[in-house]
Amino acid sequence: MSFMAAPGAEEEEGAAAAGQIHLPAEVDWEMLDKWRFFVLGAALFSGVSAALYPAVVLKTRLQVAQPAPPCLRAAASILRHEGPRGFYRGFATSLAGTVPARALYMGALEATKSAVGTATLRFGVPEPAASAAASAAAGLSAAVAAQVVWTPIDVVSQRLMVQGSAAAAAAAKYRGGVDAFKKILFSDGLRGLYRGFGMSILTYAPSNAVWWASYSLSQRLIWGGIGYHMGGGELRPGHGTVVVVQGISAAVAGGASAVMTMPLDTIKTRMQVLDGGGERMTIGRTVRSLLREGGWGACYRGLGPRWASMSVSATTMITTYEFLKRLSAKDGFL
Repeated sequence: MSFMAAPGAEEEEGAAAAGQIHLPAEVDWEMLDKWRFFVLGAALFSGVSAALYPAVVLKTRLQVAQPAPPCLRAAASILRHEGPRGFYRGFATSLAGTVPARALYMGALEATKSAVGTATLRFGVPEPAASAAASAAAGLSAAVAAQVVWTPIDVVSQRLMVQGSAAAAAAAKYRGGVDAFKKILFSDGLRGLYRGFGMSILTYAPSNAVWWASYSLSQRLIWGGIGYHMGGGELRPGHGTVVVVQGISAAVAGGASAVMTMPLDTIKTRMQVLDGGGERMTIGRTVRSLLREGGWGACYRGLGPRWASMSVSATTMITTYEFLKRLSAKDGFL
């Protein structure tokens, strides 16, 4: 079952082997109060980011460590030497970029999803395929739009994240996000702030496409399984049940996306954080360095924290996102 199609199409496609499932109507782009959507979204997602930030710091430290310590030992080391604040290095910078990046992301996501979903259905594409295509295209366009803002924020915040670790011992010391921004701009120019931009697109664009397509497919499979086991009759699930299914689907999608794109994320992080000894950090040089350190397994350093972070983040984000859309619906649409 998908939330991308119109309610009528969903109900027709939602008939499982022996039961009919009627899902609540989707809140699409045209139904949203855009001002409320972006303002409430900034507040809600800032809170979610704060809760999940320590896992991102741990993942980043593991990706740049040479050699990488076990996950729990790395976490204990941060706590012992830097205290709880060590898990929030660069958070203020990251939060400052979250608001415009999320606004671009959500705007591109909803606009593309609505446009592609309508177009594919008009061309006679079956609803399940149209839903998956719309979700993948929306994730792709949203990732590209957000990276215009997010890449410089990522570069600065990740430099701050690893500051104090052995991997960054020889790197410049920054007094905060603004100081890091100035020093990077002075030493490397605008190009330094967009270091790894191409790799970010190669990481996040397929990651988002995989995530949204997997999310749509997972929901369809779960609702199909529920319909199969109903044995007859009709089911009109409440919003609480729908949120549970969305959360499970999001966790599955987050885990799948984390595993599939982990090597790309490791390469991107190293390109953005490590100095390179005066030489330019290229994709080829970064890959060769990783292979020398630990073979292909080195590309999966930090997989545990990233998998956990993306799965929990996905569950939290999607339930928050669907809640946000209902809060932001124009009067009279729900």
